[in-house]
Amino acid sequence: MRLLLALVSVVLLTGAAPRRDWNAVATKTPAGAYVIGNPAARVKLVEYASYTCSHCAAFSGDSEAVLHKQMIASGSTSLEIRHFIRDKLDLAAAVLARCTGPKGFAGTTAAIFAAQPSWLQRGIDFQQANGARIGLYPTQAQLRANADGAGLTALVKARGLSDAAIGACFADQAEIDRIVALTANAPSEIDSTPTFYVNGKRAPHAAWKQLEPALRAAGAR
Repeated sequence: MRLLLALVSVVLLTGAAPRRDWNAVATKTPAGAYVIGNPAARVKLVEYASYTCSHCAAFSGDSEAVLHKQMIASGSTSLEIRHFIRDKLDLAAAVLARCTGPKGFAGTTAAIFAAQPSWLQRGIDFQQANGARIGLYPTQAQLRANADGAGLTALVKARGLSDAAIGACFADQAEIDRIVALTANAPSEIDSTPTFYVNGKRAPHAAWKQLEPALRAAGAR
């Protein structure tokens, strides 16, 4: 009888307090980067990333099932994404990813990387055909035009972002300056993307299959 009551208590307690999915949590640092996951995680992974970087896109897809759905979701690991802007399309993508706010940032980032083969080539073609004309626009209008031409705007609209909200984000020069500052303030040792730091220590340039053991060794689960 006592054993039965104990089992019932465990079931009731489990039902009353489901495990939190930290993958759905994002916070903004004072510098403007986004931290996905438990801010107090034992393992802190920092990634300097570019949305136009094919290796960054590959890492995003390869790491999703374990990094996001296990390590970050469990609360053992957090991922801080610091933008390392390489070109105007990269900056336009960063503006749109952040436009979805902390709750939407991780999902939008994954969606942008997943669709990179289509929107990046489309954006390059658009720039080649319209670069001279767009170059006469103010900087904010140039970013919006590139986002529209690449199909990035349509991508985030499909995720629920309104045209008015998108327009407001491209008009926010202070936020654009924060994104650019993340690149300007990056350590001088960063010469390519993605570049990773695990608990403050730079990890060797590696794909997910090489980085995963380093995270496991640091305590990710």
